[in-house]
Amino acid sequence: MRRSRTASGLVAGALVLPILAAPVDAQAPSLSMLDQMAKGLWEVRVRGGEEPTRRVCLGNPRSLIQLRHHDLACARVVVNDKPGEVTVQYTCKGKGYGRTHIRLENPSLAQIDSQGIDGGLPFAFAAEARRIGPCAG
Repeated sequence: MRRSRTASGLVAGALVLPILAAPVDAQAPSLSMLDQMAKGLWEVRVRGGEEPTRRVCLGNPRSLIQLRHHDLACARVVVNDKPGEVTVQYTCKGKGYGRTHIRLENPSLAQIDSQGIDGGLPFAFAAEARRIGPCAG
């Protein structure tokens, strides 16, 4: 009788292990879609005119994930990593958090939706990012 309990325990454990291992694989995506974005000077225009148009010298496209918390080191979790779009949630300890979705239309044009909390206040915006030329100097 003990052998059958042990054997059934091993079978049950073998069934659970792949389920537990699945989230680990989901945490290591490459965000390779962002690497397809052209380097250079980009203009980020928020729809609705709530915020001024911003120009960003884009050396690392991952900086578009944290437009609102751009100067902070934040922990990130990739929610979605597909060939044409990514969604990343980030937390800046004691400073706020955000969730950003970026959809690449072509290497020089992307759509960005972001929302979260900054300085204790909520934010949400939709923007278009477009490469406008090389970075100056």
